[in-house]
Amino acid sequence: MKLNAIAENAPNLITLARICAVPLLVWLILSNHFAAAFWVFVAAGISDALDGFIAKRFNLVTVLGAYMDPVADKALLVSAYVTLGHSGHIDTWLVILVVFRDALIIGGTILFHTLDRPVSMQPLMISKLNTAVQIVLVCVVLAEIGIGAPTFDLLPVLTIITAVTTVASGVAYLCRWVFDIRLSPRWRPENLIAPDRQNLNKRNPMRDNR
Repeated sequence: MKLNAIAENAPNLITLARICAVPLLVWLILSNHFAAAFWVFVAAGISDALDGFIAKRFNLVTVLGAYMDPVADKALLVSAYVTLGHSGHIDTWLVILVVFRDALIIGGTILFHTLDRPVSMQPLMISKLNTAVQIVLVCVVLAEIGIGAPTFDLLPVLTIITAVTTVASGVAYLCRWVFDIRLSPRWRPENLIAPDRQNLNKRNPMRDNR
């Protein structure tokens, strides 16, 4: 039974392992162990593809996994960008852009849930592209400073592409939220009564007639 439970939760366990790798990656970068940091980051990237493949191939997709996977990705990437920016290997302005975009998305998601208007966790195509480009940039930086791999002057190009897709992804999420607010019946004035007031009105149907 326990083995079956572990097998059924294999994608979530892989995602959890990726989250646990974040502090290790931060320590390795700050300690200038860039070669080890490169391999840890590569392993984390492989685990990202692996948990998604297993979940879809064996029909093990869960609501928990849908929330954990983007959290793991953001924690890994933001930590990598902040530490590499602190070490002077990624431009500070790009680090600020990446962190601001993720903070905007996370803050917006929390706000919508607080208003009892949960948003879909399905990522946009531009967001998937942005995540892929961010991963490639970190891999190239760590490969260059960690194992001496040639970059063929790709870093300036990757930096610009990362910046453009980061801005485009943030704007796309904002547009989706704005259109949802404008078009969805959930955001009509009559549906925006606070939950406590709704419950109070249900308990006191004659309240407005007093």
